[in-house]
Order: sequence, then structure tokens, then C-alpha cells
Amino acid sequence: MTYYSQTMLIAELSSMGITDSNVLNAITQVPRDHFMSAALANRAYENTALPIACEQTISQPFIVALMTQAVMTAKPNKVLEIGTGSGYQAAILSLLVEQVVSIERIKTLYETAKEYLAKQGYDNIICHYGDGFKGYPQGAPYDGILVTAASEKIPDALCQQLAEGGKLIIPVGGYGSQRLLEITREGENFHQKLLDHVIFVPLLPGTSTD
Repeated sequence: MTYYSQTMLIAELSSMGITDSNVLNAITQVPRDHFMSAALANRAYENTALPIACEQTISQPFIVALMTQAVMTAKPNKVLEIGTGSGYQAAILSLLVEQVVSIERIKTLYETAKEYLAKQGYDNIICHYGDGFKGYPQGAPYDGILVTAASEKIPDALCQQLAEGGKLIIPVGGYGSQRLLEITREGENFHQKLLDHVIFVPLLPGTSTD
């Protein structure tokens, strides 16, 4: 059995078109094995999605890198993440931007990620328990919004929370026909660009944002 190292993963991501050295460096600095169960830790650096608690997943490293690289083209200072999950994506973003606001609808995941990220010193991440469809208008506008679950349609609330020139990175569509889109705001116009075809867990409504 082959055990993949972080070095092997970075080489693979580079070969797949991840060219932003800052993104690659951030992925190198965040230990993916710390964001999953000990039983799966030996698979942490495989380029594949893996299960976490509450029937959710930690995204494939290539997709994490692709979404991060896309949102960074807006040169963001503040990014809103919809779907904290394990906290892995938020941790990577925290090394690249001044502030990350992250929303999670599943209370167990929210509590676990919030506690772990705080313990590890990711002090520029603000976690909230709430409904990702609504975003977090109290903190808007955001230079970037990154959604880690698939929506049947693009939530208007998220578009309206984008700053001018900001980018929304979101998987859209039903299971088996999802498209990862980069949406750039220009006034009240929102320009779409296809990044990839993907498979994500569905974006579901949660409670009111705290």
C-alpha cells in the first residue's frame, strides 16, 4: 500500500494546474490529518475527499486548492466561508487573508471546529452557527465568498454580500451534475466562469445565524 506524503500531494496539485505559490505554501503549512479521525489519518494526503463526522466530508485537496486559488484572484482581505465542516478550508484561508468568517449549520461540527481552530491559534477565523443560505450580512461586504456544499441555484443573499469586484466560488446543481462556478461582481452584474465539474454534499438550510 502506498502512503502519500504532503510533498507528493503538493507535486500532484502543481501538476494539475495549481500555480499560486501562496496557496501551495498554505496547504503545506496546514496538517490535513489533524482535521479527520485517527482511523483515516494515514490517508490524509491522498488527493481524495474523505468522510468526517455527521455524514459530511473533507473536500479533495485539489478542489480545496482550486477554490482557494480562484478566490485569491480577487486579492481579498475578508472571506466568508459557507460550511465550516472540519475547519480545514478555513485554516488554509486564514494563512492567506486578514479575516475569515465561517458558518456551519451542524452544531457538532461547528463546536468541534471552533474549539480546534482556537486551540491551534487560528485567531483570525470567526465561526458562527447558522444558515449558510443567508450568509452573514452583519460582516458584509466580503471580498470573497467560498461555499463548500452544492446549491441547486446561486443564493441571491450571497451575491448581495459580495464587495465590488469580489468573487463567489460555489458548486451549483444537483448530485451528478454540479458545476463549480466563479462569480465576479461588477455593480449589479454577476459574471460567471466555469472552473470544473464537481461532486459536493448538498447545501441545506440551517437555523438562524447566531
